Amino acid sequence: MNIGPSLAITLGSAVLWGLAHLWVGRRAAGIALMGTFVTLVGGVAILLLTSRAELLALIVQPAWLWVFGLAALLFAAATVTVTVRSYQLVRPESLSGPARLLSALAVGVLCALVVAPMAYAARLAYVSQHVVTSIFTANGAPIPVDPWQGRDRINILLIGGDAAANRIGVRTDSMTVASVDTHTGDTVLFGLPRNLEKVPMPPGPARQHFPYGFGGEPPYTPGLLNEVWQYAEDHPDVVPGVPRGHRGPTLLKRTVSGITGLPIHYYAMVDMFGFADIIDAMGGVRVTVRDPIVYGRQNEGLIPAGTRRLTGEQALWYGRARTYSDDYVRMGRQKCLMNAVAKQADPVTVLRSFEKLADATMHAVSTDIPQGLLPNLVELAEKVKQSKIRTLQFVPPLINTAYPDYDLIKHKIAATLVRPVPPVVAHRDDSQRFRPNTATVLDSVCG
Repeated sequence: MNIGPSLAITLGSAVLWGLAHLWVGRRAAGIALMGTFVTLVGGVAILLLTSRAELLALIVQPAWLWVFGLAALLFAAATVTVTVRSYQLVRPESLSGPARLLSALAVGVLCALVVAPMAYAARLAYVSQHVVTSIFTANGAPIPVDPWQGRDRINILLIGGDAAANRIGVRTDSMTVASVDTHTGDTVLFGLPRNLEKVPMPPGPARQHFPYGFGGEPPYTPGLLNEVWQYAEDHPDVVPGVPRGHRGPTLLKRTVSGITGLPIHYYAMVDMFGFADIIDAMGGVRVTVRDPIVYGRQNEGLIPAGTRRLTGEQALWYGRARTYSDDYVRMGRQKCLMNAVAKQADPVTVLRSFEKLADATMHAVSTDIPQGLLPNLVELAEKVKQSKIRTLQFVPPLINTAYPDYDLIKHKIAATLVRPVPPVVAHRDDSQRFRPNTATVLDSVCG
């Protein structure tokens, strides 16, 4: 046999173990290798096709990520071993020195091509494990058989934090309570304006300090809802016994619970500047801009109207700008931006920039969701995808943010969780600013 057929059979053995062994008459070894390969690859393929939810639940668990990474490396090592042994079996004995060297080099390149994707898969598993352990808390407490502990709904406070370079501390400029039915995945998003005033504080030291509602630190701050997080971090006496870094989310969760009448089980915050890094890592985000948006601290930039791909910086200003606009239009744009990123972060995009995305995510996201709950949240997320997500925004004219009717907010939330929100119509007022005529902000804000 000359070198060409022997290399072809070696290549075939890398793709299907045992081929070379069968070629040289070693039937038992060839059948055993081929059976093992088909079982492994076929089993993985079946799992990918039939058990997607279960696999997603596994890949958010650090221990299983280590298993996946190790399995990828072991499979690569086994394939290299089979490939080298296959070449030894079919290699012509009469090869000259240069031909032998070239053929060995060709087999080495083949082995490298086999190892590369498995090594990359192991790297992805390692990076994913680092992301999970960096973002989600490992409290060590076992998750009960019923992770929701009999709750019909789980409520998560979603926060967009704005830690600008010219600002001390964090302002939670976007606050949305995601209330998810734990049985069906039915989800309602309740949006709270950043500029709610006279916010009732939870019982205890915070209410004693602000008996008539949150007042901030006049004359330096106006006393808005978006100041509660940083106020708690700066004043440990309002949340005694809570360490720094946890005081802000603790008090904000309790405060939002009092506003909505819902228990807030967890929070997740995305820093808006870190969010810009996420968008850059995925190559930008495509959105439809309804009206031109002026951006920059000196209004030096302009995002023209139309459908276009925004850089991270442009997307940041798309979600933050209020020039010729207001907080309520901005709230709608922020949700459009989040929705666009979620839809465009397809598997190809994620894999192409996985490490950049992982690094940006670790710097942009903080949460108190425990690691042990992630598999159950993944399963619940699959149900959410199959359900219709409703949005209820507490903005004018329903709510006067300077004199909010907090009882009305609780009533509207309770009624919404009992029955769907009826269809509504949007209009523009004389200033051509988008104004929803009920609490529901329509998708038309997104263009």
